[in-house]
Amino acid sequence: MVKKSVVGIATGLMVLLAVGAGQGITPTYLSNAPAMLTGMGAKLACSGRYVSRLSEEQAFTDLQSYSGVLALLDLSFDDAHKSVRADFLGLETAEAQYRPGLGCSLNIGKTAMLDQAVLKTTSRRAEDWPAGDGASNINPQLQARLGALLQADNEQGLQTRALLVVQNGQLIAESYAPGVGQQTPLLGWSMAKSVTALMIGHLEMTGKLNPDQVPVFEDWSADERRHIELQDLLHMSSGLDFPEVYEPGAGATDMLFVAHRGSDLPLAADLVHPPGSVFEYSSGTTNLLSRLIFNLSGGTLQSNLDWLQHRLMSPLGLHDFVFEPDPSGILVGSSYLYASARDWARIGQLMLNQGELNGHRLVTREWVARAVEPNATGNKKSYGYQFWLNRGDDTPRWADLPADSFAALGNRKQVVMVVPEANAVIVRLGWTTGEYPTSQNMAEILSWLPESKMAAQ
Repeated sequence: MVKKSVVGIATGLMVLLAVGAGQGITPTYLSNAPAMLTGMGAKLACSGRYVSRLSEEQAFTDLQSYSGVLALLDLSFDDAHKSVRADFLGLETAEAQYRPGLGCSLNIGKTAMLDQAVLKTTSRRAEDWPAGDGASNINPQLQARLGALLQADNEQGLQTRALLVVQNGQLIAESYAPGVGQQTPLLGWSMAKSVTALMIGHLEMTGKLNPDQVPVFEDWSADERRHIELQDLLHMSSGLDFPEVYEPGAGATDMLFVAHRGSDLPLAADLVHPPGSVFEYSSGTTNLLSRLIFNLSGGTLQSNLDWLQHRLMSPLGLHDFVFEPDPSGILVGSSYLYASARDWARIGQLMLNQGELNGHRLVTREWVARAVEPNATGNKKSYGYQFWLNRGDDTPRWADLPADSFAALGNRKQVVMVVPEANAVIVRLGWTTGEYPTSQNMAEILSWLPESKMAAQ
């Protein structure tokens, strides 16, 4: 058990006031801070400990990297029941529970749907990646270089935990930090958004979803939100007033750490821009897509899990892949997907293969083409269907990489980089609190590849 002692409520509140003062403290901030802090603490520590199998100390250290105030939490890890309880100065508590296959969810409101759900598993295969766990195509020289790069990252305090390289459909190098391995599910944060988009694309391909149908939700039928199209949600240009602000009382933090059914919050948001006109990054937008998937795959967590296993996980060979639901049973499509570096690479290879992997077509080639096409907003065009692009704006996102590169990106510098010009996928997972040299490091890795066009430049 990890217990963080505090010097008392008075001192703790002084720290909270000091932090809040730097952010323009408001009564809303103060009144909502305990619930946000305990919810965030219990949820992330639970997943770190029981999904990623980190030590209690590492899970707590990762958590504290977001704010010094989180160090004031008392965290109690119950390994027997796989739950975590967070207490903030005796003012607020929260508890998160691990469930096999489902990961961790906060105990908020009724959780019967979670308690009853079972994710069916399938056997691992011995074939080479991506069909199975084999890795007979590892390039020893490249493997050594990748290990040296990971070590150099961590000597600089960048906390890189996994690096993996795929070229020509083969896994050719992978390197891991101590305590992390080939089957360790690591948090992708917003890389989950890209997977959520792929699930939407599959519903479109199978005729379950008409991309042109409006309103997307019946709740919007009586007002101007009825004009929001599916493509607007995919492009982060819905026009909804649900900004990506992470502070106590904000919609984004309440959605992830306080609410029973997080998607209720963006569903109720007002329209502030004409749909399709303004890019505004919003996790709420993706959780609306996840709610749509939930509705169209049967309307229960069990039906959603069965659909996910049958349509995505089993055919793609995703065995170290945990997509966590909110307390109501809807997958948190914006943020809570844990997967091994090999499984994240499978997602990248699927996109590189124009929507197909292991003989299974998940989305159409035409959908992939749309997904990596710049959007038509007036302020930020270098974003496709929940994928970040290296083209569309005046300045490329990654100056050292080919223009056709695109990526799933997540907080703490998670990256699944797809480089069609080099027929390559590069995965980087870690816990970097500041900047990470994504463009430079990815370009360096590409320069090592034997058949990369960049190697000859």
